[in-house]
Parts: sequence; structure tokens; C-alpha cells
Amino acid sequence: MAFPLKLTAIAVAIAAASSASIAASALDLGKVEQAAPAQPLTVTIALPLRDRDAATRYLLDMHTQGSANFHKFLTPAEFRALFAPSDASVARVSARLQAAGLNVKRVGSALLQVSGPAAVVQKAFGAEVHVFQKQASSSGSASRFISPVKATAPSVDLSDVQAVIGLDSRPHFRPHIRQLPNGLKPIAAKSVGVTAGNAPGQWTVTDLARHYDITPLYNKGIHGQGATIGIVTLASFTPSDAFQYWNQLGLKTDPNRLSVVDIDGGPGAPSDEGGSDETTLDVEQSGGVAPGAKIIVYQAPNTTQGFVDAFAQAIESNAADTLSVSWGEWEWFDDQAQAVNPVGGKSANVLQVYHDLFLQAALQGQTMFAAAGDSGAYDVNRAAPLPQFNKVLSVDSPANQSFITAAGGTTVPATLTLQSKDGKATQVKIPTERAWGWDYLSGFCQAAGKDPVACGIFPVGGGGGVSAFINRPFYQSWIPHMLNSPAGQQLVDSSQTPPQVVATVPGNFKGRNLPDVSLNADPETGYVMYYTSSQNGFGILANNGGTSFVAPQLAGITALLNQSLGSRIGLLNLSLYSLLATGHAYHGFGHHGAPFREVSAGGNWGYNAHRGYNQATGIGVPNVANLDAVLKRYFF
Repeated sequence: MAFPLKLTAIAVAIAAASSASIAASALDLGKVEQAAPAQPLTVTIALPLRDRDAATRYLLDMHTQGSANFHKFLTPAEFRALFAPSDASVARVSARLQAAGLNVKRVGSALLQVSGPAAVVQKAFGAEVHVFQKQASSSGSASRFISPVKATAPSVDLSDVQAVIGLDSRPHFRPHIRQLPNGLKPIAAKSVGVTAGNAPGQWTVTDLARHYDITPLYNKGIHGQGATIGIVTLASFTPSDAFQYWNQLGLKTDPNRLSVVDIDGGPGAPSDEGGSDETTLDVEQSGGVAPGAKIIVYQAPNTTQGFVDAFAQAIESNAADTLSVSWGEWEWFDDQAQAVNPVGGKSANVLQVYHDLFLQAALQGQTMFAAAGDSGAYDVNRAAPLPQFNKVLSVDSPANQSFITAAGGTTVPATLTLQSKDGKATQVKIPTERAWGWDYLSGFCQAAGKDPVACGIFPVGGGGGVSAFINRPFYQSWIPHMLNSPAGQQLVDSSQTPPQVVATVPGNFKGRNLPDVSLNADPETGYVMYYTSSQNGFGILANNGGTSFVAPQLAGITALLNQSLGSRIGLLNLSLYSLLATGHAYHGFGHHGAPFREVSAGGNWGYNAHRGYNQATGIGVPNVANLDAVLKRYFF
């Protein structure tokens, strides 16, 4: 791991908000103990693992055939015994906090939950915390939040502490779902090269199964029985939507397959603004791909603490074989997210906390997927919109992490018929599967007299690029076409006079490349969703997309593979990049067909697809039946 960026005053302001609009619309109500005297404070403390390098070597060992530890995944208790902070270290930190008048409970292998009266918590951690009121709020969005405004000297020795998370409760993570902007919904769409099924834009999981050759597994009776899918999310949902979707498709599902775990009190009632459509599609897609699997939804408030605690619960319980998340934010925000961190006066680096959690998941054999984003190669520009901010090549967190599989997006072959304002019909032909980037709509927008930003197509596309904060993982070390982070990337706020530099991103950093694999994610060729809107009631909505769909679909595919292989897979990237490095990703082994198809057309506005690995689609798109056969023959 490497975290080279330093805080500046303006960087603190934008990082803490994760959006320029939040701070501007909030009213400071004063110190938390005055504005909300009955409100206790609860924070999550992260302690460092004993030996991260040793844990990574152990992970590689358990994926090496012939090793005594091959596929001997750890239990949470075994992980604690080998790699977690020692009991003595936990006891030492706990004793200091308890002496300060705080309650302490261990909630993860390296996490403690600490709570107490607001004044006591602030004194212990050296932070003055205020309550803020959002001046313009609507249903589903927390109208009040807390945030630290300045640091003081902590009264507790925090030398053994890595991060303190929870002194800021602003909602700032974004779901990676996309709908079509006005004027871009096709009046007709037909598939190219597919003879049956629904039209692009109205796909269901059955169309996905046909296109990516999942159907042969179903024909063998493999539907995910015995596997459990975990969904980590920051919004609640209406479970009946998912069952209605599955029933309409004729899928046989257990009425008791679905369970919900509320983290940190849960995210509240379902709402459109809160992102309930995201959770809904996550459940529908993962459970539709693997109708025989069980599903656990870990739902938390949209805060950094909620996100970390939800991952911790999903990993520490070890109940889910595969985990999917479709929320995230620009990785710099996670690097600098805690504006005031008591530990050494530095930012609380959430990226390191994710790293340790996901390493534990990988050692336990849990396969994780994260949506890579839906703002193409310019992830930050979803939160920092043009033209107030400039475009910056950037990637999403937590998809940037080494121990998670980053899910990218494509556009499947189709002929789209779009209608301009004057009523003229224009055909857009997509002859082959390509990287998802709406640059292919530029001609239509130009004919309408709009530039790509005004038309709503820039920078929409599958997330991908190079991390400027996460070191390149060992499994990507010898892969052709890996890139370093681009030079000269600064986020500048042009609404100020003079324009202010918000962030300078490290260039030429040998970082993690993403995505890893891709599936259809373009709303133009996307999916139907059954959804109960908090504003409009129940509806069947077409032309939904985003890498939000790909992550849960891959989790569902992995549940099928788990059943077929009779085992958890663990970190999927180790097998995928091994196939790529040995030349078998696109050619297969012997009589086994190729497990992947290269995607060499299109781009995501910043990176073009080409043969082999690329930063627009990763390794490419899977042929699931072939991938199953190759994994079974050569990796299990």
C-alpha cells in the first residue's frame, strides 16, 4: 500500500464533503453535546494487522497447487490467531479507552466499536464535533449529520490505533446505477447476432445467461444450491420486488432464501433518493443468475463508518461465499475522507482499512466483487461535475482494492433507433460487443446541437483506469498492457477566483489497474428492473444499467461456480490473471473452449479497448460454461 498524498486546507473541505454541494447546503448547529445533548457517539477503531505481507504470502500459498495449504481457507477464528492484532494489543488499547470512560467492544478481527457520551468521546479522540442541518432535505436523506470541525490534543494514547472512523456521518457514497438522460431513450432496439430473447434495454437475467453462456450450467442442474450471496449496500429495499421479478421469469426460488441484516441501525426506510433502486437490482440480479442460492443483504447507513461496519459484519460472520458491492466514490475521497483524524493529526485512511478487511475475506475464501463505476475513466466527475470542476482521470473505491474483483462494463451488439427533437429517426449500429462509453452517441448529440456534457453522454461509461494509491497487486505484475497512473492530474474548482486546486493526484504511480472483467452494463442495451419507488409506487422499468448490474451478476455466477466446483473459489483474480499470463484466457486448454472473449472495440472516454488486457474492459467478458470447465480441470 502507498498513500503519498498530503492534505491541504481546501482539500480537507472537499474531501470531507465528497461533494461540493453538501457543505454549502448545511447549517452548523454547534457542538454535538449542545445541539443533541442526548446523542452518544459511537466510532469504529481500526487496528493494524500483525503482518500484512505474511498474510498475502499465505493467500498465495493457498492458491498454489501442491501446497499443503491449497484451498484450506481460514475461519475468522483462524485468521485472528494468525494475522489479527494480538489479544494483548487489543486489551492494551481497550484498557486505555475504558479508563477514559468509554465502552469498548471488539466487532471484527482488527476493529473495535467505542461509544460514550459525546463530550467524553471528543475529549478522548481530540476532535470537536458539530451537528449540521441540511437546509434543503427531502425524504430518504438524512437531514442532520455530524462532522468534526477541528482537532485538539487527544486525551488517550492512540499509538496502537490505525484509524478512527465515525466522527463524520455525511452520506457521500454513490450507487453505480445509470438510467438514460432525456432524449437518449431508443424508440426501437433490436439485437445483432442474437436470435431469441428480449431486445437490448429490456434484458433480464435469462438474456444475460444466453449471451455469456451460463445456460449450460443450468442444464446440468446447477442453480447455486448450497451457496450464499452477500450484498453490501447503503440503502434498504422492498423484498417483494425481487420475488415478483424472479417469479415473472419462472425461476424456482425458496421463499425463505432472503435475509436482511441491519448494520449500525440500518439505512432507514426505502427511498428513491437514498438509493433503494440499487439494492433492489443487486438482489434481483444476483438471485436471478443463481436462483438456488441464499442471499444475505447487509444494509447500513450511507456513512464511512456504516460502509466499513457492513463489510466487517459480512466478512466476520463468514456466512456468504461471495460478496457484491455497487457503491463507491473516487479513491482520493477515501484516502482523505476523514477531515479530522485523531491519530497523529493525519487523515484516517479508509483505503488501508478496506485492504485489511478484504485480505481477511480472501483468506476465508470469500469472493468479492465491486462495481468499477459508471463515469468512464473520470470517476471523480460524477461527484465533481463539469464545468465547475475539470475532468480528471480517476478510479473508484473500493473497486481499486487488490483483494476484490473490479466489475467493468460493455455495450452488447444492437441497432438502436433514436428520435431527435424534430422527430427524425436516427439509427446507431453497434456491430460487436464493445467497451461501454457513450462516445458512440456523439454523432446523435452533435446533430442535436449539443456537446457531450450538455447531451449527458460525457463521461458516462464503464469505470476503469489506474489507481494512484493502491500498489499494483502481484497478480498483475507480469501482465502486458499494465499502465502507471497518468501524470498531470489535478482537480481544480473553477467557481472560485482565482481557481483553486482541490487535489493533485500522484502521477506515474505503479498502481492497481482496473477493471478485471466486464459484462453488459450500458443502459441503452441494459436491463429491466422491478422496483417500488417511494415517489411513484411499483413499476417495471426498462433501460437500466451501470456496473451496478455487473458486480451482483458476477456474484451470482460465482455462486453457480461454487456449486459446480464443490468449493469456495476465493480471490477470483488469482485464477483469472493466471489464465491471462499463460495465454489460456482466450484460447482455453486442450478441448476446453476459451473462458474469455477479448473486447477490442470502443472505449470509456479515457482508455481504448484493444486485444489483451485493457483499462476499459479488463481481461474481457466471460464464457461462463468454459470458465467453469477450465477452473474445474486446472485450478481445483
